[in-house]
Amino acid sequence: MNTSANGEYSQASTSERFSIQQELDRIEEIVLESPRVPLSGKTIVSEDELLDQLDVVRVNLPAAIQESVQIVQQREGILLDADQVAREIITSAEKQAADILNDMAIVRQAELHASQLREQTERECAALKDKTLNEIEQLQTQARKEWEETRARTLSEAKTIQEDADTYADQVLANMERQFMEMLHILRNGRQQIQGGQSLDTETATPQSQINPTTGAARPATRREATLARALSERPSPQRNPSARS
Repeated sequence: MNTSANGEYSQASTSERFSIQQELDRIEEIVLESPRVPLSGKTIVSEDELLDQLDVVRVNLPAAIQESVQIVQQREGILLDADQVAREIITSAEKQAADILNDMAIVRQAELHASQLREQTERECAALKDKTLNEIEQLQTQARKEWEETRARTLSEAKTIQEDADTYADQVLANMERQFMEMLHILRNGRQQIQGGQSLDTETATPQSQINPTTGAARPATRREATLARALSERPSPQRNPSARS
């Protein structure tokens, strides 16, 4: 290999990145720019220049191929990474969608449970209200019945008390009337004895008040009646004034 070609290659490799397409184009230019042999269809090509260019291609071709392989590998890695990222994104999206569906299912279940609980509470409240109203109505009916019974019993007791009071008052008045009649009878007998000088026959004359109205038999005289009768019988008869008659 020519040293000038090596120098050019070194400068080319350091100054700019190797391109296999450009180097092949350079070989084509060398062939096309070389002088032609008339009537032969051949071209006189500079052997050194063509070989130098082929050396450049030969030397840089493995690196270019390796770079291409690396690019392909990088591309495959990028594609794999992209595919992995895409798979992760899809998996994450599916998981999020499943979570959302689960959340929605939980929300729907919670709403259904809340609705059932609300309906059950409304039914229980309605039943409790009906029960309370029935109990209140029963209590009112029972209280009204007890009040009526108490009122009837009170009126009956009041009537009984009134009747007993009337009976007792009648008995007291009857007893007082009997005593007054006895006193009146005794007083009348006393006056008759005083005025007529007649003695009160306590053995034969029995006051009307001393007769039992039920049996008709004479009842024993009381101590007060006996004392009063004895006093009247022992009292001396008043002397009549003869002058008073004239």
